[in-house]
Amino acid sequence: MNLEHLAIWVSDLEKMKAFYMQFFEMKSGEKYHNPTKNFTSYFLSFESGARIELMHKPAIEESKNRNNSFGFTHIAISTGSKERVISLTKTIKDAGYEVVGEPRLTGDGYFESVILDPEGNAIELTI
Repeated sequence: MNLEHLAIWVSDLEKMKAFYMQFFEMKSGEKYHNPTKNFTSYFLSFESGARIELMHKPAIEESKNRNNSFGFTHIAISTGSKERVISLTKTIKDAGYEVVGEPRLTGDGYFESVILDPEGNAIELTI
């Protein structure tokens, strides 16, 4: 089995699409719009085939305590190397986005950093 895709409710669909495409080399499918449900979305794909669906519906409210509740807490994106984790973290930081975990070797042997996307979703950059 494989994970087919991960879906994220977003406030600003176009800004989030631009962020993921710019920093993670993702390709976007066509924008989907369902006027009956007032719903729009994009599927973004990594070269590997893994996908993220960005979804927007005006009735969805932003969570006030995103990382301190039960449920999904972050996504991890493999960059392929320690050097790429370090350089991508710096690139994202230099572009004005928040780094909440500088590149480091964790106690369980992972090399990672943690950044936040424009809407505060945590992304773990790993090897």
